[in-house]
Amino acid sequence: MASITDQQARTADQEPPIGNYQPQNVSISPSGESFPLPQPEDYARELERLKAIVADQRAQGREIVVVMGLGFVGAVMAGVIADSVDKSGKSGTCSDKSGTCSGSPEGAERVPGSPGSTGSPQGSERAPGVPGAPESSGGSGEPKKFVIGMQRPSTRSFWKIPYLNRGIAPVESEDAEVAPLIARCVNDKKTLMATYTFEGLSLADVVVVDIQCDYFKETLGNCRDGHADIAILEECLAIIGEKIQPHCLVLIETTVPPGTTEYVAYPIIKKAFEKRGIASEPLLSHSYERVMPGRDYVASIRDFWRVCSGINDTARERVRTFLSEILNVEKFPLTVLDRPIESETCKIVENSYRATILAFLHEWSLFAERNGVDLIKVIQAIKMRPTHNNMIFPGPGIGGYCLPKDGGLGVWSYHTLMGFEDEIFKITPLAIDINDTRALHAAQLVRDALRNMGKITAASKVVVLGASYREDVGDTRYSGSEALVRKLTEMGAEIAVHDPYVAHWWELEKQDTYPAPGHSWARFFRNQEKLTEIRIQQDLGAAMKGADAVVLAVRHQAYLHLEPEKVIAMAGRPLAVIDCFGILDDAAIRRYFELGCEVKGLGRGHVKRIKDETKK
Repeated sequence: MASITDQQARTADQEPPIGNYQPQNVSISPSGESFPLPQPEDYARELERLKAIVADQRAQGREIVVVMGLGFVGAVMAGVIADSVDKSGKSGTCSDKSGTCSGSPEGAERVPGSPGSTGSPQGSERAPGVPGAPESSGGSGEPKKFVIGMQRPSTRSFWKIPYLNRGIAPVESEDAEVAPLIARCVNDKKTLMATYTFEGLSLADVVVVDIQCDYFKETLGNCRDGHADIAILEECLAIIGEKIQPHCLVLIETTVPPGTTEYVAYPIIKKAFEKRGIASEPLLSHSYERVMPGRDYVASIRDFWRVCSGINDTARERVRTFLSEILNVEKFPLTVLDRPIESETCKIVENSYRATILAFLHEWSLFAERNGVDLIKVIQAIKMRPTHNNMIFPGPGIGGYCLPKDGGLGVWSYHTLMGFEDEIFKITPLAIDINDTRALHAAQLVRDALRNMGKITAASKVVVLGASYREDVGDTRYSGSEALVRKLTEMGAEIAVHDPYVAHWWELEKQDTYPAPGHSWARFFRNQEKLTEIRIQQDLGAAMKGADAVVLAVRHQAYLHLEPEKVIAMAGRPLAVIDCFGILDDAAIRRYFELGCEVKGLGRGHVKRIKDETKK
């Protein structure tokens, strides 16, 4: 069976039909396999099958967990839960008076209204992953969770269910642990399965919600002119309220606007309970993920610090216990906050902080370019100071699913959910606007480099090396390369793209319907129609043939040591070289000039000095 990339799995729910025709009664996987959609008579049989399986699992003493949404986060979260084992010898309780949660050597910090917490990392820095299930120095070591992955039976996503039930992950990651994790849980441990019927929610002790919540921008470079798209999440919560038992814990793992758990989820589920004659309070909680694509995909879920909270004392204790049982809290303790709005705000501030630092460097990048300064060397010198060693050069845009949008969720929440009308947010939306449009400056550097060689953009072939948003992964969501390609296309350039990690660039190939009709960034630029013909090339030499300009857009390992002579040989002539990520050292820059090329770089103001020296 053909492999499935991270990117394909992330986009499958929104991905348009394969080919020109999609039968309405089948779901076609990214590999091209067809699966008939369930018919009305299938649902009753499916529920009876689930009941029998759950009865057997309960007889083995296992808690039933439903994970709603088998996308980028949900699929691996389901695997992590299913792979966890009993470590009950280390479970504990949380004292409201002391604020300390026992249950691991370090405990789990409870932070009652304090401005900081000792259990969470600064910014978004990663910790080294620890392979395997969470460590246990107590308990039986046997599986104590049975997981039901739940995915809607649509033409675009139903294929995930039979895939997972075969033990095939609906994602294939750069992390070698993903595929065996899913296979092990489904086929060996038999602690994981998937279903399409929402009636399965009635069997759950815990429901983990991993439903996408996006932020739609009406215009490029004006984050305020946008809104949070929470309609699908609201529909999901309504179904949960109609189906779950009163004792069921609902854990919202999705990144949401601050206040969503208390002001959106609680009223929806509470009203559903009342209609059903249930007097008890819903057990609602929130704990955001810090998933990172790449080689530490699983570890970023299982072996990393978590923040959580519940809507009341019972929910707070339940979510603390649940997370302690499935995650490596022994090495990465939980931080438990008083209210879900604090946990929700934590994620938004965390990512807005990172986005702001990157946006801050944009203006200094412009300063460096105009005043003969190499910002890459400046940053390297600053990072020698331990307090500043996490400074990152932004490249042509920050990309990824979280940083380009999360601050917008906060701004929207303040006005929409909280009802405030004043404009307290200045830096947060501005940072998003700067990061969203940084790639447009990179396009200007391409234009200027070509001009210096007596060429115009509209008559030139520009090769972009790197489509993903970060190095050595295949994730193209909101990548700076997309805006760069779209702007260069608007200017008339012929575009070729190479990326060793990306098989399909759906944002271009399927831009009419991906990520949803009317949501493509194609709407911000003119002359975008031909971009649907773009195909990522895996042969660097073939991509480079006849190039007038090459853009080093991503710090993939494959691009870090390209020799100038070989680049020119592949192109067949001297060309413009635009370095967006500080990839070229001074020796390489000098050599390109000696070979008759033109060089430009984001934040590389010293390039002109090197050019002048080669002419002496």
